[in-house]
Amino acid sequence: MKINSLSLISVISTIACASAANASVLADFYVGGMVGAGGSTLFSEHKNSTDSATMFGAVAGMDLPIFRIEGEYDYFNSADLDTNAGMLNLYAKMPSTVILPYIGAGAGVVFGGEHTITSDGIETKFDVKSTAAYQAMLGATIDILKLPLKFDIEGRVLYAPNIYKVAETGATPDMLQFGVRAKMRYIF
Repeated sequence: MKINSLSLISVISTIACASAANASVLADFYVGGMVGAGGSTLFSEHKNSTDSATMFGAVAGMDLPIFRIEGEYDYFNSADLDTNAGMLNLYAKMPSTVILPYIGAGAGVVFGGEHTITSDGIETKFDVKSTAAYQAMLGATIDILKLPLKFDIEGRVLYAPNIYKVAETGATPDMLQFGVRAKMRYIF
Protein backbone atom coordinates (compact mmCIF):
# COMPACT_ATOMS: atom_id res chain seq x y z
CA MET A 1 0.00 0.00 0.00
CA LYS A 2 2.81 2.44 0.87
CA ILE A 3 4.59 1.69 -2.43
CA ASN A 4 1.38 2.41 -4.43
CA SER A 5 0.84 5.69 -2.53
CA LEU A 6 4.44 6.79 -3.15
CA SER A 7 4.11 5.86 -6.82
CA LEU A 8 0.88 7.85 -7.14
CA ILE A 9 2.41 10.90 -5.41
CA SER A 10 5.48 10.62 -7.63
CA VAL A 11 3.36 10.49 -10.83
CA ILE A 12 1.18 13.45 -9.75
CA SER A 13 4.18 15.62 -8.83
CA THR A 14 5.89 14.76 -12.13
CA ILE A 15 2.78 15.76 -14.11
CA ALA A 16 2.40 18.99 -12.09
CA CYS A 17 6.04 19.97 -12.60
CA ALA A 18 5.94 19.10 -16.29
CA SER A 19 2.79 21.15 -16.90
CA ALA A 20 4.28 24.15 -15.07
CA ALA A 21 7.46 23.87 -17.14
CA ASN A 22 5.47 23.59 -20.38
CA ALA A 23 3.42 26.70 -19.60
CA SER A 24 6.48 28.88 -20.18
CA VAL A 25 7.26 26.97 -23.39
CA LEU A 26 3.77 27.63 -24.77
CA ALA A 27 3.42 31.31 -23.87
CA ASP A 28 5.72 33.90 -22.32
CA PHE A 29 4.02 37.02 -20.99
CA TYR A 30 6.06 40.22 -21.02
CA VAL A 31 6.17 43.97 -20.43
CA GLY A 32 8.74 46.37 -21.75
CA GLY A 33 9.78 49.77 -22.99
CA MET A 34 11.12 51.19 -26.22
CA VAL A 35 12.94 54.19 -27.62
CA GLY A 36 13.46 55.14 -31.25
CA ALA A 37 14.38 57.76 -33.80
CA GLY A 38 13.36 58.44 -37.36
CA GLY A 39 11.17 60.88 -39.21
CA SER A 40 7.63 62.14 -39.54
CA THR A 41 6.07 63.27 -42.82
CA LEU A 42 2.75 65.10 -43.21
CA PHE A 43 1.07 64.89 -46.65
CA SER A 44 -1.57 67.38 -47.73
CA GLU A 45 -2.74 68.32 -51.24
CA HIS A 46 0.52 67.57 -53.09
CA LYS A 47 2.59 69.21 -50.34
CA ASN A 48 4.57 67.43 -47.68
CA SER A 49 6.90 68.28 -44.84
CA THR A 50 9.34 65.91 -43.18
CA ASP A 51 11.05 66.39 -39.83
CA SER A 52 13.21 64.18 -37.68
CA ALA A 53 11.30 62.52 -34.84
CA THR A 54 11.80 60.60 -31.64
CA MET A 55 9.51 58.03 -30.09
CA PHE A 56 9.09 56.52 -26.65
CA GLY A 57 6.69 53.83 -25.56
CA ALA A 58 5.64 50.80 -23.59
CA VAL A 59 4.56 47.30 -24.63
CA ALA A 60 2.82 44.31 -23.04
CA GLY A 61 2.15 41.04 -24.74
CA MET A 62 2.31 37.30 -25.10
CA ASP A 63 5.13 35.46 -26.90
CA LEU A 64 4.02 32.16 -28.48
CA PRO A 65 6.29 29.70 -30.33
CA ILE A 66 5.50 31.05 -33.84
CA PHE A 67 3.62 34.30 -33.17
CA ARG A 68 3.78 37.24 -30.78
CA ILE A 69 0.75 39.37 -29.84
CA GLU A 70 1.41 42.78 -28.35
CA GLY A 71 -0.34 45.92 -27.14
CA GLU A 72 1.70 49.08 -27.59
CA TYR A 73 1.58 52.74 -26.54
CA ASP A 74 3.81 55.28 -28.35
CA TYR A 75 4.52 58.97 -27.91
CA PHE A 76 5.90 60.71 -31.05
CA ASN A 77 7.71 64.02 -30.97
CA SER A 78 9.04 65.95 -33.98
CA ALA A 79 9.84 69.62 -34.59
CA ASP A 80 6.19 70.58 -35.08
CA LEU A 81 4.09 67.47 -34.29
CA ASP A 82 3.44 65.76 -30.95
CA THR A 83 0.99 62.86 -30.79
CA ASN A 84 0.24 59.47 -29.24
CA ALA A 85 -0.65 56.06 -30.66
CA GLY A 86 -2.21 52.91 -29.22
CA MET A 87 -1.65 49.83 -31.37
CA LEU A 88 -2.37 46.09 -31.35
CA ASN A 89 0.40 44.17 -33.13
CA LEU A 90 0.83 40.65 -34.46
CA TYR A 91 4.31 39.33 -35.27
CA ALA A 92 5.38 36.21 -37.17
CA LYS A 93 8.72 34.87 -35.92
CA MET A 94 11.24 33.04 -38.07
CA PRO A 95 12.87 30.04 -36.37
CA SER A 96 16.49 30.56 -35.38
CA THR A 97 18.75 30.24 -32.35
CA VAL A 98 19.95 33.38 -30.54
CA ILE A 99 18.92 36.06 -33.09
CA LEU A 100 15.29 35.61 -34.14
CA PRO A 101 14.08 37.64 -37.17
CA TYR A 102 10.40 38.63 -37.35
CA ILE A 103 7.88 40.54 -39.43
CA GLY A 104 4.79 42.24 -38.03
CA ALA A 105 1.73 44.35 -38.67
CA GLY A 106 -0.47 46.41 -36.39
CA ALA A 107 -3.64 48.44 -36.27
CA GLY A 108 -4.85 50.99 -33.77
CA VAL A 109 -5.45 54.68 -33.27
CA VAL A 110 -3.47 57.94 -33.27
CA PHE A 111 -4.86 60.37 -30.69
CA GLY A 112 -4.16 63.60 -28.85
CA GLY A 113 -1.40 66.08 -29.42
CA GLU A 114 -0.99 68.95 -31.82
CA HIS A 115 0.68 70.10 -35.03
CA THR A 116 2.21 73.59 -34.89
CA ILE A 117 2.84 75.57 -38.10
CA THR A 118 4.82 78.82 -38.04
CA SER A 119 4.46 81.07 -41.09
CA ASP A 120 5.63 84.71 -41.27
CA GLY A 121 6.13 84.73 -37.51
CA ILE A 122 2.55 83.60 -36.85
CA GLU A 123 2.13 80.31 -35.01
CA THR A 124 -0.96 78.20 -35.77
CA LYS A 125 -1.83 75.07 -33.77
CA PHE A 126 -4.03 72.21 -34.97
CA ASP A 127 -5.32 69.58 -32.53
CA VAL A 128 -4.73 66.00 -33.69
CA LYS A 129 -8.02 64.11 -33.72
CA SER A 130 -8.42 60.41 -33.01
CA THR A 131 -8.02 58.48 -36.24
CA ALA A 132 -7.19 54.95 -37.36
CA ALA A 133 -3.53 54.02 -37.80
CA TYR A 134 -1.73 51.09 -39.43
CA GLN A 135 1.87 49.95 -39.16
CA ALA A 136 4.36 47.38 -40.44
CA MET A 137 7.51 46.21 -38.68
CA LEU A 138 10.61 44.20 -39.60
CA GLY A 139 13.13 43.30 -36.93
CA ALA A 140 15.15 40.83 -34.93
CA THR A 141 15.01 39.64 -31.32
CA ILE A 142 18.22 39.01 -29.42
CA ASP A 143 17.54 36.34 -26.82
CA ILE A 144 20.05 36.39 -23.97
CA LEU A 145 19.97 32.91 -22.52
CA LYS A 146 19.39 32.46 -18.79
CA LEU A 147 18.09 36.02 -18.39
CA PRO A 148 14.39 36.94 -18.45
CA LEU A 149 15.16 39.75 -20.92
CA LYS A 150 14.80 39.99 -24.70
CA PHE A 151 15.98 42.86 -26.86
CA ASP A 152 14.37 43.82 -30.19
CA ILE A 153 15.78 46.06 -32.91
CA GLU A 154 13.18 46.91 -35.54
CA GLY A 155 12.36 49.18 -38.42
CA ARG A 156 8.80 50.50 -38.45
CA VAL A 157 6.45 52.51 -40.64
CA LEU A 158 3.15 53.89 -39.29
CA TYR A 159 0.46 55.53 -41.44
CA ALA A 160 -2.49 57.57 -40.12
CA PRO A 161 -4.92 59.32 -42.52
CA ASN A 162 -6.68 62.63 -41.83
CA ILE A 163 -5.08 63.47 -38.49
CA TYR A 164 -6.71 66.91 -38.35
CA LYS A 165 -8.73 69.32 -40.53
CA VAL A 166 -7.69 72.81 -41.63
CA ALA A 167 -10.92 74.83 -41.36
CA GLU A 168 -9.94 77.51 -43.92
CA THR A 169 -9.04 75.11 -46.76
CA GLY A 170 -10.73 71.86 -45.72
CA ALA A 171 -7.38 70.04 -46.08
CA THR A 172 -6.93 66.86 -44.02
CA PRO A 173 -3.23 65.88 -43.83
CA ASP A 174 -2.06 62.27 -43.53
CA MET A 175 0.87 61.28 -41.31
CA LEU A 176 3.65 58.81 -42.11
CA GLN A 177 5.93 58.00 -39.16
CA PHE A 178 9.05 55.91 -39.86
CA GLY A 179 12.12 54.95 -37.93
CA VAL A 180 14.22 52.45 -36.04
CA ARG A 181 13.52 51.54 -32.45
CA ALA A 182 15.01 49.39 -29.71
CA LYS A 183 12.83 47.48 -27.25
CA MET A 184 13.65 45.71 -24.03
CA ARG A 185 11.11 43.12 -22.84
CA TYR A 186 10.99 41.51 -19.41
CA ILE A 187 9.61 37.95 -19.57
CA PHE A 188 7.49 36.75 -16.62
